[in-house]
Amino acid sequence: MGEDSKALVAIVDYGLGNLFSVKHACEHVGLDATVTHLKKEILSADAVILPGVGAFSHAMDALKHLDLVDTLKEVGVSSKPLVGICLGLQLVMTESYEFGHHEGLGLVPGRVVRLDRPINFYETLKVPQVCWNKLLYPKKDVGDFWRGTLLEGLSHGVFMHFVHSFYVQPDDPSMILATTQYGNVEFCSALTCRNIFACQCHPERSGVHGLQVYRNLAMKLNLSL
Repeated sequence: MGEDSKALVAIVDYGLGNLFSVKHACEHVGLDATVTHLKKEILSADAVILPGVGAFSHAMDALKHLDLVDTLKEVGVSSKPLVGICLGLQLVMTESYEFGHHEGLGLVPGRVVRLDRPINFYETLKVPQVCWNKLLYPKKDVGDFWRGTLLEGLSHGVFMHFVHSFYVQPDDPSMILATTQYGNVEFCSALTCRNIFACQCHPERSGVHGLQVYRNLAMKLNLSL
């Protein structure tokens, strides 16, 4: 590639997502980002971002309608980065129990469950969680736990923006990169599995700390090109 070439990121457009905020964040850190539902563009990109807000079943229906399920599964077992954001994190799991039982993309073994009646002392907290909250190391006293991941450079306890009513439970706890506490509920807020990084928070809405996630993606891609 030439000196002025940029890594190309495909942001999957299936009608449910904060697409242009994600695109702006990518471009801010020097990535060439395109919002697309075309299989050819998704498969030819250097990295793929699967964003999303809304209901799990509606999202899976939309992906099926656009014939993107097998495309995303192909990306998920490739060497290129696949980044899931919010609902995108939930979609890569095996199954969801949001308003029934629904099959996910099956790229990460585990399930999606409801953030059910979180309590802070004697107060029941609101669901969905719509607030800034902390990303925490899942293990204590482990030095720089996020080194080499898309969370590198962020500190234990960094605040990110969340909007969600459900969360993921990976079958393998070693996949968990970060946890978050909401009242008495501690949940997985970021994970990694092979080429997949996914988080429940919205980095594109999380200021300078959120941009660090995209900056890490850009650095990873530039090193691989």
